[in-house]
Amino acid sequence: MALKVCCRLTRSFVRVLENRNGFLTGTSALKSLNSAGCLQYKHAVAKQEHSYSWRSLCTASKPSAAVTYEELKKLLVAKSGVVIDVREPWELREFGNIPGTINVPLGQVNGALQLEPEEFKEKYGGDMPSTTENIVFTCLAGMRSIKALDAALSLGYSNAQHYPGGWQDWAKHEILQTKD
Repeated sequence: MALKVCCRLTRSFVRVLENRNGFLTGTSALKSLNSAGCLQYKHAVAKQEHSYSWRSLCTASKPSAAVTYEELKKLLVAKSGVVIDVREPWELREFGNIPGTINVPLGQVNGALQLEPEEFKEKYGGDMPSTTENIVFTCLAGMRSIKALDAALSLGYSNAQHYPGGWQDWAKHEILQTKD
């Protein structure tokens, strides 16, 4: 029942977008069933000289995009993915950073994930993730990392996640561990 409600809400959302934002309709709207049987709408959007990628508006079958402190710690120790901190450089200097992360400010994430690997490494000091590699975005408290996650997913990074607790949660856990 919840899945049917999700699908109805998705269809309503698509209609609102079509009416408000001038989304292309008719033959440019592609409807298909995903693995959960939920109707997906995908749109090619063209405004001015920008073109946007195809995006699904149904999230019923997507895995959780959030990681916990423990999962992030394991990923960093095993080096089984890339952790990108999307805060501004001055924030890292003022508050600190999670060891092993690469700093790519939020305003640069979209462009950074489209660079050649050599350019990415030169500009940001770390290896560029592939579109199938585990990527976790983090920030101060989880607000900007969700925006970075959306950008990565729209660029085809299928294993992108975010750490909703951000630096604040990380620091809290690390300080508690050093007191023990």
